[in-house]
Amino acid sequence: MNQSTHHMSLTKAFSGALAALLLLGGLTLAVGCSDGKSSGPRMGGRLGDLIKPQEGRSMRATSAMRQGDLRRGPDGNRETGPRHHDPTADFKGDSEVQSNWDNFNVPPGATHVLLDAAGPGVITHIWMTFLGPEPHRWAAKGSADHQEMMLRMYWDGESKPSVEAPVGDFFANCFGLRSEVISVPVVVEDGDSYNSYWQMPFRKSARIEIENQSDKPISLLYYTIDWIKLDKMSADTPYFHAQYRQEYPVENGRDYLILETSGKGHYVGTVLAVRMRSPAWFGEGDEKIYIDGEKKASIWGTGTEDYFLSAWGLKMASTPTFGVPFFDFRGVGGHTSAYRWHLGDPIVFQTGIKVTIEHMGWMSPDENPGYKSSSWNEREDDYSSVAFWYQAGPSTFSARAPGAAERRLASLDRIVSFALDLDKEKKLRKGDAPTLADGRENARALHYRPVRQAGAWLEFPFEVQTKEPLHLIVKGAGLPDGGLYQATLNGVTIGQPMDFFMDSDQPVEQEFQLLDFWPDPGPYKLRLECVGKNVRSGGLACAVESVRLMERRPRVAAFGHDKDKDWRKDPLLYR
Repeated sequence: MNQSTHHMSLTKAFSGALAALLLLGGLTLAVGCSDGKSSGPRMGGRLGDLIKPQEGRSMRATSAMRQGDLRRGPDGNRETGPRHHDPTADFKGDSEVQSNWDNFNVPPGATHVLLDAAGPGVITHIWMTFLGPEPHRWAAKGSADHQEMMLRMYWDGESKPSVEAPVGDFFANCFGLRSEVISVPVVVEDGDSYNSYWQMPFRKSARIEIENQSDKPISLLYYTIDWIKLDKMSADTPYFHAQYRQEYPVENGRDYLILETSGKGHYVGTVLAVRMRSPAWFGEGDEKIYIDGEKKASIWGTGTEDYFLSAWGLKMASTPTFGVPFFDFRGVGGHTSAYRWHLGDPIVFQTGIKVTIEHMGWMSPDENPGYKSSSWNEREDDYSSVAFWYQAGPSTFSARAPGAAERRLASLDRIVSFALDLDKEKKLRKGDAPTLADGRENARALHYRPVRQAGAWLEFPFEVQTKEPLHLIVKGAGLPDGGLYQATLNGVTIGQPMDFFMDSDQPVEQEFQLLDFWPDPGPYKLRLECVGKNVRSGGLACAVESVRLMERRPRVAAFGHDKDKDWRKDPLLYR
């Protein structure tokens, strides 16, 4: 399926109709006894199930303050880890202010146990929240982001976790960024309250923990884990699994592997994150699923966006069973994350399953041996994923998730000119400089609000040291009073006028892609000149965080198609 023009949709999906779907739909997993009768509720089922008798006893693990707990240092410092905590002690619940200290700070390198319970039982709901990575009055130096927190779950005393994934990716929040998700099994309201409704049965024991793999603390970790203690559980009840993988970049000549495991079970979901390393569109690759050891895939899709139940590309969306929590732009450095839950259509296997997806797509001419553009090329983007499935007995999935440093995407920036470094004497800085909606770098933008169009411009100097293929972008934000700005590089007009207008109360991150070229070593000046405004805009403003020159894939330099072209005569932008 070919990619059409993307239109960003920022409307929230939580409507009355969706709320009804969340209540009426869902994955129903009956936990049965050996006599064939249900020994537990049909968790996540329809409203009609609520009038049926329920077996077992409700239980909860929580971060609530308990008697005798010491969760801060003697000076009340919140960045200190727990000095004493007894999860079996009575809840504090008195008039002292410490009764409200219902959270934990997890120091760098430490592991915090959220649940350690004896079975049989089934976990029905997990909720957690914590401070974001940006500096906060309760965490002046910032905190770990959710990509740096490793979530692990162990069933029945197994030494290998059945769930091992970064907290963010498990909740369909990839790249370390906070995004809203409104679906049946996973809900991340407003990007900061993490809810899971996956049912997780266990016979002997369950242990859930988070390892802080950051050099900063996990700050103000709150959580509740609801579960039902049962008297017994049938021998064939499957266990819940979720496992993370990544390839930076994907391997040439081999489809990206999401999951391979042996045993009996059913596959129920995928989270996929892609950071683009090339222009054009990455998503032509088909999912290919091999059932029960077959050599040729019997389940074969028609395109990446099609597997995620969208069409003609991917754009931000959130539905009960599929969605795109994050999409910034299509091109070098662009990010896309998507989820697909197989709730009404689980993929059933008896002896094993292998889930893969091709990394095929459009490619710009300068990355093609024949210097041509077509829709079917093997791309080299950065992929990561989480596979979700139920399986009887322990899984044979052998790979372990890499550490936080390996999970962090390497910067593609070769040269960066920050807007806030502009010469203040030029008196171009007018207005405030608020934080951009960009959790990747906590960047700050320069707000430029000229009173008239004539003579209104910004200029960014930078120096090129080595001749190599680079991709030039302007990183900024849309504003309700944004204007139109034309870019010129050393006096040469490049790209179309950039529209800084955005119908939003808050700045919304924007990336303007301008040029693909091989600049000669030397000094350069990128000028952004005001040329008018959108008819809907209330002004001539712009908000610019930086000008960036980004590296291209090594094969661009190896082919060298554009190396000797004069970009001044024919400025190119590959899309």
